[in-house]
Amino acid sequence: MDLTPRQVLLQFGHVTQQRLFPVLEEELGPLCPQLKLLTSVAALIPLEQLLCARRAHTGRRPKDRAAMALAFIAKAVLNLPHTRDLIQRLRVDRALREICGWKSPQVLPHESKFSRAFALFAATQLPQQLHQAVVEATQGQRLIGHIARDSTAIPARERFPETPAQKARKKEEKKKEKQPQKKKSKTKPARPKRTKGAHARAKASERGTRIQRQRNQSLGDMLTGIPTECGIGAKKDSHGNERYWTGYKLHLDVADGQVPISAILTSASVHDSQLAIPLMTMTSERVTHLYELMDSAYDADAIHEHVRQSGRVPIIAPHARRGTKKPSKMPKVFPDKPTPELCWAKKDRFKERTMVERVNARLKDEFGASQIRVRGAVKVMAHLMFGVLALTVDQWMRLSG
Repeated sequence: MDLTPRQVLLQFGHVTQQRLFPVLEEELGPLCPQLKLLTSVAALIPLEQLLCARRAHTGRRPKDRAAMALAFIAKAVLNLPHTRDLIQRLRVDRALREICGWKSPQVLPHESKFSRAFALFAATQLPQQLHQAVVEATQGQRLIGHIARDSTAIPARERFPETPAQKARKKEEKKKEKQPQKKKSKTKPARPKRTKGAHARAKASERGTRIQRQRNQSLGDMLTGIPTECGIGAKKDSHGNERYWTGYKLHLDVADGQVPISAILTSASVHDSQLAIPLMTMTSERVTHLYELMDSAYDADAIHEHVRQSGRVPIIAPHARRGTKKPSKMPKVFPDKPTPELCWAKKDRFKERTMVERVNARLKDEFGASQIRVRGAVKVMAHLMFGVLALTVDQWMRLSG
C-alpha cells in the first residue's frame, strides 16, 4: 500500500517523537530543539550512500567522513560562525558529539582535517546531493500549488577578481616601470584598436539574449554560461534605497510550507531574471507544481512563454517599463500608458510569494547564511547548502505539527 506524503510525514514524525527522541534522551539526557533537528536530518539523509568509504589504491582509508558531514550540518543548525567554534562545542557537548559519531573528545579530528573534509564536500557537491535526495523523498509525490522564486544578497569577505582589461593595464604599467624613461613627446599616443566589442555584441544579438538561448539549452549548459565569481551587487530595499554589497546571490525556489526546493549561487552582479529558467528546470525535475510566483524583476516575455509552454501558470508582477514612466507633454499624440496590473485572482495568489522572503530571513538569522567565513563560490555554496538542507528538514517536520 502506497502512503501519501502526508501519511509519510506523520509516520516519520511519530517515530522520531515517540521512539527515537526518548531513546536518545535516556542515553544522552534532555535534547534541545537544535539537537532534535540534527537527529531528524541524520535520520532522513542518505549519507552513507553518497559517501564513499572504500579503501583507496594508495594511502590510508578516509575516516570520520560521515561524522564530519553531520558536524557541518550541526554547525548550520547551531548557527556557529567558525569551524573552531564547532570543535569547541563538540568537546564540551556530549550529546552533540555522540549524535555526530564520536565517543570521546580525544578522538575528535584536528581543525585542518575538518578544513580538508569541507573542501572535499564542496568539490563533490555533497550538500547539494543530500538536499536533492531529501526533496525527492519528501516532496516528490506531493502536488505543490505554488513555487515562489527570489534571490537574496550573500556578502562575502573576499575581493572580486580583476577583469581582463584591468590585468592588461597592470601588465603595461609594469613594463613601463621597467623601461628607461624617455623624453615626453608632444604628439598624442594613438588609441589602441578594439579587437572585440562591437563584433562580439553583434554575434550575441544574432544568437539572442541569454534568456532566449536558455529555452533551448540543457540545465548544465545554462549554468556554465552564468558568472559565479565574487562581484558587486545592487538591490533596492523596502524603502526604495539602493544597497550595494560585495559577494554573491543565492537564488531560491520555495514551495508551499516554506520548503526550499532548488538553490543556485551566482555572482552578485547577475540579474535575477537570468536564473528564472534554470531554476524552473531544476525544480520541475524534482517536484510537480502548478503556479510560479515571481516579482517584477522576472517580468520578461520569454519567461512568461517558457512557463506556459511547461504547462504551468506564471504569476509575475508587471514591471514599470510595461507602462509610461513619465507623463507625456503631448497626451493627444503620445497618450500615457499605465502599468498593467494582475487580476484579483492572481493578486490573491501572489500574496503567497512572501514565503520565499521568510525562508531567506531564516537562512540568515538561524542557519548561518549571514556568517560566511570561506572563500570561493564552490565553498560558499557548500556552506549555504548545509543550512538549506537543515531548513528543509525543519520546515518539513513543522508541517506535521
